[in-house]
Amino acid sequence: MPTPALQSIHVHPVKALRGHALREAAVEPWGLAGDRRWAVIDDEGKLVTQRECPRLALAAAAPLSGGGLRLSAPGLEPLDVAVPDGVGTRTATWKSEKIETVPAAAEASRWFSAYLGADVTLVHLDDPATRRPLADWAHERPDQTVSLADAYPLLITTLASLDALNSLIAQGDHPEEGPLPMNRFRPNVVLSGTAPWAEDDWQRVALGDVVFRAAKPCGRCVVTTTDQNTTERGKEPLRTLARHHRIGHRLVFGRYVVAQTPGTIRVGDPVTILE
Repeated sequence: MPTPALQSIHVHPVKALRGHALREAAVEPWGLAGDRRWAVIDDEGKLVTQRECPRLALAAAAPLSGGGLRLSAPGLEPLDVAVPDGVGTRTATWKSEKIETVPAAAEASRWFSAYLGADVTLVHLDDPATRRPLADWAHERPDQTVSLADAYPLLITTLASLDALNSLIAQGDHPEEGPLPMNRFRPNVVLSGTAPWAEDDWQRVALGDVVFRAAKPCGRCVVTTTDQNTTERGKEPLRTLARHHRIGHRLVFGRYVVAQTPGTIRVGDPVTILE
């Protein structure tokens, strides 16, 4: 088997928007630098994701120096957005969690409202050190923090597991929907050279010199059925995961991890399974 290596790195500057590939990334306590520090909220303060708004998949946010963004989407002129100055906050809601955020300039919210056809606001997580991961992990690691990611700071997937999943899809009820690309799973890090599903059992892994501790396997939702280029939805991969790759009640693909050491990861870094 080939030596495991870091195949690709991805950040999603705005939660639920298209990912942005990098050659290297700094690892911060709350995730990769620049990953999911922004989000769109509705008029009630709820975070808007592809679960209810698949059209977000067609919009993109490229990082700018200083933490700002260049927004782009079909039918709209690109817009540069600066990090807000931190004066005035807006409470965002994720499930039952309350998160203090800072609204971006009004022009950015008008841009998103025009794109989505609804009254929404672009917000920035000014201080990610104030947010904790899911409660069960936070009880174990009370000093751990997380960005505006769903649950944990960083998500790893593997090419071998995607190949295995696509083979199962090809043999299933909806073979016409495969093979699926990795962007359906919106990972931060993609690894090559592993065995299929090996990540399910990892407890500690090093990417280059940066050591990560495994949190949980990633349970999957309807977003994975959304074609990230067309926004059309199908049955896969949830139909096949339900039949072939459950852990408990969760349909699993990928592994959440938390950095134990700071540092920088780079495409091509060796991967070492420590535990």
